[in-house]
Amino acid sequence: MKKPELLCTAADLDELVRVIDAGADAVSIGHERFGLRVAGNFELDDIRQATELAHGRKAKVYISVNALFHNDDLAELPGYLRALEDIGVDAIVFGDTAVLVTARQLGLKTPLHWNAEVLTTNYETINYWGSKGATRAFVARELNMDAIFEIKENADVEIQVQVHGMTCIFHSRRDLVSNYEKFKGQEAKSAGMDRRLFITEEKREDLHYPIYEDRNGTHIMSAEDICILEYLDELMEAEIDSFKIEGIMKDTDYNVKVVSIYRRAIDAYAESPDKFRDIVGGLMEELRAIQPADRELTTGFFFKEQVY
Repeated sequence: MKKPELLCTAADLDELVRVIDAGADAVSIGHERFGLRVAGNFELDDIRQATELAHGRKAKVYISVNALFHNDDLAELPGYLRALEDIGVDAIVFGDTAVLVTARQLGLKTPLHWNAEVLTTNYETINYWGSKGATRAFVARELNMDAIFEIKENADVEIQVQVHGMTCIFHSRRDLVSNYEKFKGQEAKSAGMDRRLFITEEKREDLHYPIYEDRNGTHIMSAEDICILEYLDELMEAEIDSFKIEGIMKDTDYNVKVVSIYRRAIDAYAESPDKFRDIVGGLMEELRAIQPADRELTTGFFFKEQVY
């Protein structure tokens, strides 16, 4: 059996090395100038070091260039993409067509992974982008298991699925946090991920939705973490190509442990389905033991329909 790739985000070089050593096959990094909701800002020199460190450990590095580009953002894009290819990164993750067009104009050979958030909901659209040069698509987090399997059966490119971590439920280019602070007569602070701000619902005040702001605007994240560990066997049987662990807003120790748990689950099923069933209960207990008390583990939309 071909094992799926295990992919995790990294906030810095130390975390990159540690999640690879824990079992990640690939690491996702980037900079907020070009990517949405990156775990930490990697300058080009950092990306060069990250690529050397990862390749030395036989792992891959993917760079998030999935920001929503406006006209005044385009001038920097060619130089950045060219630098990534010169460094030798293993893939560029894009959502905006401008990235694909620019990469083709430059004649770049680096593989392109399409991650356009809620747009990746059917195989015809995915195959269209495959015909334009994408080699992988990251399916929308709002899809259930049956829809994911149907996409995989009909897709001409690799399919990536998020199996663990928080998801984005709202994005706006506007500086909503800073504007709110100004409205309240407060001095606007640096609105990075370390602020730990959250919003609640009137009737469900026990649920906290993390909210943060960066140069790409405002992001509201899910109140719960996806966890598909108990159902990895179904995803592996369907031959999903890549499993992503989203480590944003989690500390390194947590992410390292999560990667280790998913690594053992993948390896156990690849060796024998019976071994997976024997150990998955214990692995879930390990996950629950490190999970923050205010963030429930759920299966997201994997077993239900999203209503738009």
